[in-house]
Amino acid sequence: MDAEKIIKPANGYLMLVIVLGLFFGSIYIAFQQENPVYLIITALSFIGLFGFILVNPNTSKVVLLFGKYVGTIKQNGLYWANPFYTKKKISLRASNFDSERLKVNDKLGNPVMISTILVWRVTNTYKAAFDVDNYENFVRVQTDAAVRKLASMYPYDNFADEGHDEDITLRSSVNEVSEALEKELEERLAIAGIEVLEARIGYLAYAQEIASAMLKRQQATAIVAARHKIVQGAVEMVEMALEELNKKEIVELDEERKAAMVSNLLVILCGDKEASPVVNTGTLSH
Repeated sequence: MDAEKIIKPANGYLMLVIVLGLFFGSIYIAFQQENPVYLIITALSFIGLFGFILVNPNTSKVVLLFGKYVGTIKQNGLYWANPFYTKKKISLRASNFDSERLKVNDKLGNPVMISTILVWRVTNTYKAAFDVDNYENFVRVQTDAAVRKLASMYPYDNFADEGHDEDITLRSSVNEVSEALEKELEERLAIAGIEVLEARIGYLAYAQEIASAMLKRQQATAIVAARHKIVQGAVEMVEMALEELNKKEIVELDEERKAAMVSNLLVILCGDKEASPVVNTGTLSH
């Protein structure tokens, strides 16, 4: 049997009145009639006091009788059942788990520090109670294992200079990585009757030993990309300037002067510092 069975024992308030009535009534009659037989009823009613079960909202009680699963009480309230039942409390509330920062290798072999935030709750109390030893510890261990597997499936970042053109990366593809993490955790935690409400990366960074080098690499990549954009725009601007000069016949330039003009414009447009103009009061040749 691996299915959860929902039960609803007797009303606890009614049984409380009956048990207390028998307990105190049997004591009173035993002393009035001086008959110790009524003390047997007193002992039985005292044992009956152990049959009360209090179930708080969003909690449950798994009930066993001498090792045999009887059922689960999920509806909150006061109940009364067999005093020899063994009761185990299992919370049905949503729980939040923030894992420790783990050092793992990404798809490219780079060491990264990663942690995850998991929101989960128990949906099948039978599996949570009997299919795993400790379902809360099971969640922690399986979450760490899922994070390690996830990190090995994707690179931290996409470096085009190495020939790695990955569509999904740990740093930029937050939604896709979270969906993959949720799916992995759902498969792992299903054995414990646990539902994954949300799973996402809580912390992500390169490991300390390569963080400085990777930061320089990212900066260099950004500088190269920016330079590429600047050069591309500068070439278009120079081309437009030459076309406008030729179209409006403002000045006629031979190939040598065009080359000098292109060189000067590219230096001005692509330079880091502002150009200092030089006023030529002579001819174009001087």
